[in-house]
Amino acid sequence: MRMKIKKGDKVTIITGKDAGKAGTVLRAYPSENKVVVEGLNMVKRALRSRGGKDKSQIIEKPAKIHASNVAKAVK
Repeated sequence: MRMKIKKGDKVTIITGKDAGKAGTVLRAYPSENKVVVEGLNMVKRALRSRGGKDKSQIIEKPAKIHASNVAKAVK
């Protein structure tokens, strides 16, 4: 089945912790049937230090969400 959501589309999350929120698709993964939405489905990842100058830190980044859990926003 072909994925109808593409990069740059405005979408609304319909299920999960961010249900009802809207954002723009940053990346689409048609082979996995998943998308990454700007500012939504944020996860925390630990970033280890890489040498003397860099400090370890915790960063937040958007994670993939299944395409069936998003809907194109109405214009």
